[in-house]
Parts: sequence; C-alpha cells; structure tokens
Amino acid sequence: MHAADAPLLIAELPAANGCVLGSLTLNVESSLNSLTLEMIRAMTAALTNWRSRDDVVAIVLTGRGPKAFCAGGDIQALYRSCVANQQAGSEVDDYARCFFTEEYQLDLLMHQYPKPIMTLGHGVVMGGGFGLLSASRFRVLTERSRLAFPEITIGLFPDAGGSWVLKQLPLAVAAFLGLTGSQLNARDALSLGIGTHVIGHDSREDVLTDLAELSWQLSSDAANSAVLEDFLAVLHKAPRELPSELEALPEWAVQVEDLVSTAAALFALQGQSEWIDRGLDNLRRGCPTTAAIVLEQLRRVQDMTLSESFAMELAIATRCAQLADFPEGVRALLIDKDGQPDWQYKTFAQTPKAHVLSHFVNS
Repeated sequence: MHAADAPLLIAELPAANGCVLGSLTLNVESSLNSLTLEMIRAMTAALTNWRSRDDVVAIVLTGRGPKAFCAGGDIQALYRSCVANQQAGSEVDDYARCFFTEEYQLDLLMHQYPKPIMTLGHGVVMGGGFGLLSASRFRVLTERSRLAFPEITIGLFPDAGGSWVLKQLPLAVAAFLGLTGSQLNARDALSLGIGTHVIGHDSREDVLTDLAELSWQLSSDAANSAVLEDFLAVLHKAPRELPSELEALPEWAVQVEDLVSTAAALFALQGQSEWIDRGLDNLRRGCPTTAAIVLEQLRRVQDMTLSESFAMELAIATRCAQLADFPEGVRALLIDKDGQPDWQYKTFAQTPKAHVLSHFVNS
C-alpha cells in the first residue's frame, strides 16, 4: 500500500545512526479513517516485518486529515456481511468473521510488540480506533481528541481491546463509559491513564520530522523507548483549558450482575451535567442486549489475562454478527438513518440472562 491514495500508507523514514522509523497512516479521510479488513491485514504484515528488523527502532501510527485518527471499523461492510449470512441462513460471506478475528489479532500484536509504538489519536478516536490507541505504548492525544466506545448505539459492545481498557478503570467509571458510549476529552483520558501525553493539534504534522532527528540506537528497544519518552515529555502540554467532564460523575454503586438496578442508578444521575445527560440518552435509546453484555464483560474480564480478554471478545463479536441486533442497529443509524432500531428485546428487564450468556460461549 504505497500509492498516495491507498487506504493505508506504509513508509519507512530514515533516522539518525542508520535507524528507520516505521510509519503507518490511516488514509480514508472521507470515512474518518474507518478500518477495513484490507487495512488491518496490511498493518499486520508491516508490523510483523518490522518486528524482526534491527534497524526499525519505533513505529508511528497516525490518521490523515484534521477530524479523526480513526472512527472505528467499516461498519457498513460488516453490516453487508451479517445481512447476507442471516438471509442465507449460513455463512456465505466470511468478511465479518475475518474482520473481527484479524482485528483482534492485530490489537494483541500491538499490545505485545517489543518496539515502541506511538499512536497519535487526534480528533475522533472511537471503537476500533480506540483499540489501536490503547494497544500502543505511547498514546498521544491533542486538545481536540474525543474518545469513546459508542457501541451501545448499534447493538455491538466495547471491543478491540475495550475489555482491557475498561478493566483498568474504576468499575463505576468503566460501567458508565461502556453503557453510555460517552465521549472523553483529552484531559479526562489523560487522568484515567488512557492517554499518556497531549500535544498541540496543529503541531502534530511536525512530529514525524522531529522524530527522525532523535538519537535512536540499533537493536535497543529499551533505550529507544526512553528516547521517545523524553521527546514526548518535552512536547507534552497538559490540557488544563479543557473542562473535566468526569468530575460531574458522582460516586454511585454498580452491580455488574444486575442490569436493571445498574440502569436505575445511572438514570438517577440525570441532570448532573449535559455530558452525563447525553450519555444517558444513548443508554435510553441503545440496545438492551448490549447493555447486558457490557456488565457481563466487565464482570468476567477482572480475572482474565490480556489474551483471554481478546478470546472473550471474539466469542461475543461472533455471536453479535449472527444475531439481529447488530445489523439492525447499523441499519437504523447508518443505512436507513431513521433512528428507530427495533431491538430484539425492548427493555433491560425483558433481556433474558440465557440470551446474554450465549454471547460468551467458549470465552
């Protein structure tokens, strides 16, 4: 993918001391750099190649355009695959299965990558884009970053490593973010440890050029991580001008096995802030099965390893692709855009426990 109009731009930038920086740029600005299976496979191939090369000292992952690093997966392509399979009554299109499998494999590869990876998560960072950011050792934001797992609105769930992100947070915060799809700004993402550094939005274009001039060392991952850490520490600018939206979220009790009580506690927060109210509107209109999945996901991930959490997500995603709610949510939001999804179960109380647990078989 070396053509200028390729969906993923792969480059090797010469740096000091005979070293090379690997550069991956998501290049589908019209779709907010949403991921396709083609892009995932190209990223995996490039990272696998660079992993074994002594001259490649660090990886930089960015997105083209000012609006977004990555808004998530190409949901419409997933929708077409799910609908084709459901209409046929069998798998006649393997795109959805391959997408989820290979996306999670890529995320796990990045989490375990020996060389430092820096992802610049400017603008919209959601779903699968959040997954790429969270899998990186250096998670750089700007004052315009907006991060979320918004899957409650389409009948999916916080995936692509979302389980692992939420596991690191206070349980009540994780439950609120997972159930409401609420967006975090850079200040709150930094305070939660989701981001590691914040730089000026308008200065991000200069980062690659500046990186090439640093004193990299061949075959020294630890030393090169320190080089990148020192570089980002100089650029880092705490976004104090941004309000902390999280501060409006009071302490509240979350029972990860009781969706009805948890939802009631959440709705009791109505009126605390506009940010909270927007999230509650998402939950109110969102998919009840997704809400139940999120709580079960949070309960299970507490005792899981990273690899086990991805295995759990693959089981859930596979099941979501087989059932009606995910394609119905996409239809209502992105295809017909009528905003009227017909969820399989209409309320939290009506969502059967057995139905929820069917998403976790073999996880």
